[in-house]
Amino acid sequence: MSEIRYDWTKEEIKAIYDMPFMELIYKAATVHRESHNPNEVQVSSLISIKTGGCSEDCGYCPQAARYHTDIDKNDLMSVNQVTEMAENAKAGGASRVCLGAAWRNVKNDNDFDNVLEMVKEVNGMNMEVCCTLGMLSQDQARRLKEAGLYAYNHNLDSSEDFYKEIISTRGYDDRLRTIEHAQKEGIHVCSGGIIGMGETDNDRVGMLYTLSHLQPHPGSVPINGLVPVPGTPLEEQKPVSIWEMVRMIATARIVMPKAQVRLSAGRTHMTQEGQAMCFMAGANSIFAGDKLLTTPNPQYNEDMELFDVLNIKPKQAYVDSEQPETKDSYKEVHEEKQEKWSRPEHKIEANERKKAEAKEVRKVTRVSSLD
Repeated sequence: MSEIRYDWTKEEIKAIYDMPFMELIYKAATVHRESHNPNEVQVSSLISIKTGGCSEDCGYCPQAARYHTDIDKNDLMSVNQVTEMAENAKAGGASRVCLGAAWRNVKNDNDFDNVLEMVKEVNGMNMEVCCTLGMLSQDQARRLKEAGLYAYNHNLDSSEDFYKEIISTRGYDDRLRTIEHAQKEGIHVCSGGIIGMGETDNDRVGMLYTLSHLQPHPGSVPINGLVPVPGTPLEEQKPVSIWEMVRMIATARIVMPKAQVRLSAGRTHMTQEGQAMCFMAGANSIFAGDKLLTTPNPQYNEDMELFDVLNIKPKQAYVDSEQPETKDSYKEVHEEKQEKWSRPEHKIEANERKKAEAKEVRKVTRVSSLD
């Protein structure tokens, strides 16, 4: 049985990442079989309960209000809308529902109260409930846990060094502090990142290094391939190859043996054979449904067809941990003041270039209208 380690060095992780491809897959598959059923994959569904209008400047994200993208924005969904979508997801084979809101951070207001009700209702459907709502205080984490939250997603996105190249409106330490708050309340953490944003292999290793030093390791580690969206600063990035995805998944599997390594964004660029190779390398979780927040994703029937070909079964809910109990105390606010989050606001070259292009477009538009 592979040892659970929290003292990996970057050099050790890089050595794994750089292993000959076939040897890397073999090692990852071996580690995977020690802790997981290789013919079982956890299926999650992502519901964007509030889309667009975010104040952040994440260079990859079409939900940032400052970028001109073609996403369909919506205010916070109703509890009934969310429960109906959760029922459809469950019928499609999902055992977990992740509720995502385009917020910088959670606020103690009516919207958060409604999210707590969503968590309560979906937990009552015997589905694992995950939320991704931005930065989170300790008391807000408590309230989510007591409403029935199973997991909280807060991706690191990349290494601490490269993070400064894609986001300037919040700090890396804020992400780690949010994860700490969730873990202190006994909430499973879902945290990974994105590859294909222009980062180096060392940056990818750096992200895995930080994740591997969390105690405990995240219950889920999503590995996303960037989906370049027109209007964002990273719109011209080329999609990562399947070889890069497999190498990243295999390394994550070896370094964090017990985690569910989730094959996330970017699956529409993969063949079924490519996805099968990801499963062989240790991926044992996917997002299913036709959309991941705002980007395309394979539909349930496509995934179930692939599962049939590979003789893979969807993982049932609460196999790894007991179902959270909903407590009435989730309605109570204990904190006296909101937590303060940083705003570094340094300049990012890609973002500055995008601003200049937008300014030029507005200038040309004004001249044309005068003519």
